[in-house]
Formats: sequence, structure tokens, C-alpha cells
Amino acid sequence: MEFARYRPHLIATLALGLPLVGSHLARMAIGISDTVMVGWYGVEALAALVLATSFQFILMMLGSGYGIGVMGLLAAANARGDTTEIRRATRMALWLSAIHSVLIMPSLWYSQPILLGLGQTPEVAQLSQDYLRIAGFGVGAALWAMVLNSYLASMERTQVVLWLTVAGIPLNILLNWVFIFGNLGAPELGVRGAAIASISTQFITLAAILAYALWLPQTRPIALLQRFWRPDWPAFRAIFWLGLPVGLTLVAEVGMFVGTNIMMGWFGTRELAAHGIALQLASITFMFHLGMSNAGTIRAGQAQGLGDPVMLRDAAATVITVSVLFGVLTSLWFMLAPGPLVALYLDPSDPEAPSILALATGLMFWAALFQLVDALQVQGLGLLRGVQDTRVPMVLAAISYWVIGLPTAYLLAFPLGMGPAGLWAGLLVGLSVAAVLMLRRFYAGLARGDWTRAAPAR
Repeated sequence: MEFARYRPHLIATLALGLPLVGSHLARMAIGISDTVMVGWYGVEALAALVLATSFQFILMMLGSGYGIGVMGLLAAANARGDTTEIRRATRMALWLSAIHSVLIMPSLWYSQPILLGLGQTPEVAQLSQDYLRIAGFGVGAALWAMVLNSYLASMERTQVVLWLTVAGIPLNILLNWVFIFGNLGAPELGVRGAAIASISTQFITLAAILAYALWLPQTRPIALLQRFWRPDWPAFRAIFWLGLPVGLTLVAEVGMFVGTNIMMGWFGTRELAAHGIALQLASITFMFHLGMSNAGTIRAGQAQGLGDPVMLRDAAATVITVSVLFGVLTSLWFMLAPGPLVALYLDPSDPEAPSILALATGLMFWAALFQLVDALQVQGLGLLRGVQDTRVPMVLAAISYWVIGLPTAYLLAFPLGMGPAGLWAGLLVGLSVAAVLMLRRFYAGLARGDWTRAAPAR
């Protein structure tokens, strides 16, 4: 690679991507703080929280497509200087996010019968519903924050998004301490206190992001909230058909991992615990690839907006190279020193710790291989979103994850007797197929000149 040629792309990619990586890690830290503090309160409350947040997460992911999918379109419009398109797309993404949060509320409010039907105990199902009846009111705020994050990121204001997200970590911890345990005169609310802390953090963070988005001199000409109540049906339809496939793609990927979690539970508690440790370590490093994917979306959108195929090709090569190099480093780390990483999650005095350590260390080999294919598939998706190509990738994702990945995981783990490692091998196959299909589609479209011609969402 001729470095001088790619140096501007590298600088732009890192300037955009690193703050987004930090934002994703900060959101993960907020979730971890909830889990840890509710775990201190009680085992039953912790089980309810894990169940409730998993249930809510899938429904949220479906609605997050509008905020994520609009990022490339906004970057393209910003590159053209088209403030009208930016205003129309952002407003309708906010509309759709709000509508989605209202539509899923009945499922959250009456979640107990659903959870009971999935085989959960009555006590845990009731506590989960108690949490969701409060936390559900924060879904709209979280989805609006995603849209505004994309709005600001498309204008290369990612550092502000990072610091506002980081500021939510101590705030969430403080509110958890107050409402879960009943400190500073507040009632002791347990898992419901965690829900109150979460929605408080979400609304305060949203207010800060919205205030900044309206104050920023660069965005004032856009007049984002001027006559906000007026519908724009052509833009509404365009953002719906752009964002819904993104949400369904995310649900398909999450569903593959949920399916393997369920199958891992068939082996036993120790295997599931080891799987959870390896998966969380892989998830932490995945935040880097996700942040770079967001940067790739913005850079691809800018190139499309300028109608510059050379910029698009070089920007894509840069973000893929950065992500793969990081993946190589983390792969080596996972392969050469898995034990110390796994040990961070285990109590040495626990008699089950040695067996879990051995199981998880073995799974870390597969987590190491994950790093490369996960990097490639998420970069392929990010680049396709940048050029507003979302419908075909949704189909490709469903084939990769559900038609190939999950059945392969089951076949390797059970009929072919590979055990827990077989489930991870199946995940690896599914992600590998996704990587090949996504990148093949992107580069085929690039060669034809599809992505640098003005075109509706496909």
C-alpha cells in the first residue's frame, strides 16, 4: 500500500472512528455497571435484569436501523452541502424511532406472559416485567440518541458524542446506587431502581446531545426542529425502507448468537459460563471493529455524495486494513495469553473455577479466529450502509447467519460431536460467509460504478 496516498484516509478514518469506538465501549460499560450493581443486590434480581435487557435489546435493535441506516445518507448529503436533505432525513428518522418505541411498548408492558411462555420462573418473569414497564419509556430516548449520534457523526463531530456518552457512566452508577439500594433517602427499589437509573441517564444524555446538535453553528442553518410536527411522507417512506432492513439485519445477527447461547446451555452450566466469558471478551474487541465500521459508513457516504469512486475505493481499503490489523493483534493476544484474560472473570476460591477456566481457554482459540472474519463482515456491512445499500445485505445476512451459521453450529456441536467448540466453529462459518458476501457485493458495485451514481435505497 502506497502510504502517502492513503495517509489522508487513515487520518480521517481514525479521527472519526476512535471516538466512536470509545462511545461503543462507554455504552457497554454502562450495561456492565447495571449488571454488576444489580448482582450485588441479589441473584434473582440479576437473573431478571439479564432476561429483561436481552428481551428489550432485540426489540430495540429492530428500531435502531433508522438511526444507524441514516448515517451514510446524511454523510452523502453533508458532502454535497444539501442541508434540506439532512433536515428531511434526520427528522423522519426521529419520527420513525419514536413510532417504533410506541409500537413495542405493549410487548414490554405485558412481557410476563411472554417470558412465562419461554419457560422462565414466575418470580423472575414478574421482576423482569417490573423492570421493562419502567425501562420501556427510555427506548425512545435511546433511539433518538442513535439518530442524533449519526447526525453529528456525519458532520465529523464524533468526539462530542464520545464525551457525552462517557459522562453517562458515573451518572448511571450514582443513580443505581441511589435507587437500587435506597440511598440518600430514596426507596430501595432493586431491579426497578436500575430501570429508573437507566431511563434517567438516557434522557439526560439525550437532552445534552440534542442541545449540542441545536447549538452547533455548523448545524443551525439546518433548522432541525423547525416545524418538526409536519410530516414529510416521501422522506418518511425512503428512511423506512432504508432503516428497516438495517434493523432486521441486526436482529438476524443477534438471533444467531442467542441461538448458540441456548444450545450452549444444553451442555451444562459450566459450558455456558465459559461461553459467556469468551463471548464477552470477543464483544469488547468487536467494539473497535464496530467503531471503524461506523467511520467506514461515513467515509463511504461522503465519497458517494461527492460522486468520487477513487475516494470510495481508497477509503474502503483503509478502513478494512485498519480493522484487520487490529484483528490480527487481538487474535495473537487471545491465542498466546487466554488464561489471564479468562481468570479476570473467575473467583479463584470457587471450586468450579479450574474447569471453567479450562473450557473458556479452549474457546478463546475460536474467539481469536473470530477477530478477522468479524472485522471483515462488519466493515462490509458498514461500507454498504454508507452507499445506502441495505435491502440485499439484509437477505445476505439472513442466509449467512440463519441458513448457514446456526445449522452448521448445531451439526458440528451435536451430530458430529465437536461439543462447545462446534458451536463456535458454526458461528465462525456464518460470519465468514457474511464477510465474503458483503465484501463481494460492495466491490462488485464499486467496479460497476453503482455506488457513486445517485440512486434510491436498494
